[in-house]
Amino acid sequence: MWWILIVIAAVALIALLISMLAAKFMLTAGNRQTPDEALKWQSDHYDTSFYTNGERTAYTVESYDGYILHAELLKCPEESTKYIIISHGYTDNRIGSLKYAKMYLKLGFNCVIYDLRGHGENERTFTTYGIREGQDLSVMVKDTRSRYKDISVLGLHGESLGAASTMASMKYKPEVDFAVSDCGFSNILGVLKPAAKIFHAPAFLINFAEPGVRLRYHYSLNDMRPIDSLDDNTVPILFIHGSADSFILPRHSQDMFDR
Repeated sequence: MWWILIVIAAVALIALLISMLAAKFMLTAGNRQTPDEALKWQSDHYDTSFYTNGERTAYTVESYDGYILHAELLKCPEESTKYIIISHGYTDNRIGSLKYAKMYLKLGFNCVIYDLRGHGENERTFTTYGIREGQDLSVMVKDTRSRYKDISVLGLHGESLGAASTMASMKYKPEVDFAVSDCGFSNILGVLKPAAKIFHAPAFLINFAEPGVRLRYHYSLNDMRPIDSLDDNTVPILFIHGSADSFILPRHSQDMFDR
């Protein structure tokens, strides 16, 4: 009879190990670019001289838990009291926000770009798909208002994970005038499960990772739901989503708009 217990214990141990590995993959996977790599990619695709030749100031911001976020202010060529904070996507860094910054600079905005938690020049750590990132952004808003006293308009723009973080930050009632959510997800499970099918992996493996996420990182995939921060939101939000997006499906933006 003892051998049955050994087999059960071995199976349970293997299952836990797989769950822990799956959790690590889901929260830390991805070849995260350095700022230099990102600038080269951006420069290969469009003119980034507005960044390399423009007036910019690098600084750091201490987040709610002592974590340090690296940021830059891109000064508008013309004197302006309008500001926008731009949040990049997963595995990217603040340089990936330049494609939006170019437009906002032309519109007369000073642009604050920053590395999301675990990205760019920041200390490596796991991603919580909006939970900690939304809190970080709320701190960025407070820091921006404290750092720049002349603000007449302050907006947010997020792409992908940055969009999810922007929506998640609404929970903390940021003092902003508008937000733009570009191809954001309403909940991370709604991205991971369809993605599993794309890679011909059974969707149940996503649920199988949940114990590992809880044990290893003390969070839950079920709680990574930026949409739940929108129930009593009063900030005007523009939702943008490409209808051909097969990774983060357009219904995520529609669901957040409906909420």
